[in-house]
Amino acid sequence: MRSHYHCVYKLNYHLVLVTKYRNKCFTSELLDRLEEILREQCKKWDVDIAEFGGEADHIHLMLEMHPNIEPARLINSLKTVSSRLIRKEFSAHLAKYYWKPVLWSRAYCLITAGGAPLSILKDYIQNQDKPK
Repeated sequence: MRSHYHCVYKLNYHLVLVTKYRNKCFTSELLDRLEEILREQCKKWDVDIAEFGGEADHIHLMLEMHPNIEPARLINSLKTVSSRLIRKEFSAHLAKYYWKPVLWSRAYCLITAGGAPLSILKDYIQNQDKPK
């Protein structure tokens, strides 16, 4: 449980972001850099990333956030900033997959983490198959 002034809370979200057209463009190096970018951005929003994992065409994040944060605004910020920086830093690699300045699909999946035990979700995210 966390507290903030007059509020005690424990809000966990499982966020899945997929690449545009589900292109399998993520490498292990790209995923490592993406994790750094997302952690930096979440720190600015005072959001904790409890877990990060990914595969060649999507990523999973387990987020812990304050109830005042609007999830849609946070997700928009994460996608915008990460797309801009990743496309800049890995432009040669991503040019094979995208001819326009895109990285993420417009869609995302956000699920409150409460149905399954958090340990099972964490284990699932940690065991994503990283591309080589």
